[in-house]
Amino acid sequence: MSVEVHVDWHGRTHRVGTLHSADRGSAVTFEYGADWLASPGAFAVDPTNLPLRRGPHHAAQLFGVFQDCGPDRWGRVLIERAVRRQVLGSKPYREMDYVLALEDSSRIGALRFRSDPDGPFLTPGDGRIPPLVQLAALINAADAVHSETETARDLRFLLGSGSPIGGARPKSVVALPDGRLAIAKFPKPDDTRDMAAGEILAMALAAKAGIRVAEHRWIHSKGRSVSLISRFDRDGGRRIPFLSANTLLGLSPGDPGAYTQIADGIRQFGEDVRGDLHELWRRLVFSLLASNYDDHLRNHGFLMKSPDKWSLSPAYDLNPVPEIDRARTPKTALSEQHDTPSIEAALDAASRFGLRGPEAKTILREVAAAVVNWRKQARQLRIPSGSMAAYSSAFEHGLTDEAVRLGS
Repeated sequence: MSVEVHVDWHGRTHRVGTLHSADRGSAVTFEYGADWLASPGAFAVDPTNLPLRRGPHHAAQLFGVFQDCGPDRWGRVLIERAVRRQVLGSKPYREMDYVLALEDSSRIGALRFRSDPDGPFLTPGDGRIPPLVQLAALINAADAVHSETETARDLRFLLGSGSPIGGARPKSVVALPDGRLAIAKFPKPDDTRDMAAGEILAMALAAKAGIRVAEHRWIHSKGRSVSLISRFDRDGGRRIPFLSANTLLGLSPGDPGAYTQIADGIRQFGEDVRGDLHELWRRLVFSLLASNYDDHLRNHGFLMKSPDKWSLSPAYDLNPVPEIDRARTPKTALSEQHDTPSIEAALDAASRFGLRGPEAKTILREVAAAVVNWRKQARQLRIPSGSMAAYSSAFEHGLTDEAVRLGS
C-alpha cells in the first residue's frame, strides 16, 4: 500500500512525500517529494525519525509521527469491532490501516493522506463532527461498546462523526457552539471513581500552579460526568503540526523515557528553549504532587508554529491517581538516574532544566501552594464530597510534605 502524505501549514495543504507499507508485516518506507524538498519553507514532519533529506527512509514499524495521529486502545477497539460487524470493509493488517480508519477532519495534528493525487483525502466518514448537544447519544453508543451490545449504527456514529482519537478511555471529538473542536471524555460503566471530576480538578490546580493547560470544562449529560478539553492543535480552521514527546525523541512506543530526555529534546528542537525547560520542570513537580502517574511520553506533546521549531503544547491528560491504583499505573522517570519519585531527586535534576537552586525552589513553592489547597479548589468546582474523598490520597501524601519542607 502507498499513500501520499500531505501537511496543512498556514492555511494551505502541501504534499510532502509518500509512505509505503508492506502488504503483510510492519515494515514501512517514507520518501520526501522533490517539490517539497525544493520548497523554501520545507521542514521535516518528524525531525528525529524523518530528517529532511533526499532518498527513502526505512523502518521496521510505522514512524512515530504517523502513530501520533492514529488511534490508541479505545480507537482500536472500535475499529476491530467495526470490522467484525462489517461496518468497515477490510481488516486493518497494517498500522497505517488504523490511522486511515479515523476521520480526516478530526485527526490529531496536521497530516492528511491520499491514495490518488486527484482524489479526496482518505476518511471513513463525511467529515461532520457531532455538536456538543449530541453528547448523550455518543455516551450511549460508547456504553454499548463497553457492554459488547453495540450495533452497526453505534459503530458508524463513533467511527465516523465521533472519530476515535488517541487514548485508552472512551472519548469523541465534538464541535463546540463557536465551531472549535474539543475532546469529550466519557465515563465507563465500571469506573470506581469520577474520572472527569479528577481530571478537571487536576487541570484547574495545574493552572493555579502556573502551568499552561488546555482549555477545559466539567459538564454533565443526563447525570453522567464528562471532561471537555478544547483542541489545541487547531487555530480556527487551521491545523497545527503535533508530535508526542515519544516521537520527538525517536523512542519506541514501549520505551518509558524520562523527563530529562524530554529536556534534551527541547534543547535540540525547541523554539523557546529556556521557557519550555522551566515549564517542563514545573510540570514534573506538579505530576509528583498531584499523583499524575499516567504521564507516559505520548501524554507530553509538542506543536510546531514556525518551521522546524517545536514548542511544548498546553498540558493535557492530567489524571490524579489515588494510592490504591498507583501500582498498576506507569510513571515517567525523573531522569536516567532516578526512577523513584522524590522531590529531592527533582531538585537534584533541576539544572538539567536550566534552573538554579533558588529558581527551582520558587517553582516548587508555587506548585506546592496550589496542590495543598486542592480541597478549596474542589469545592469551587462543586465536586461532591464522595469524589473528594476518593481522590484525597492523590494529593495528601509524603511527597507533598517533602515539597513543603524542601521549598521553605
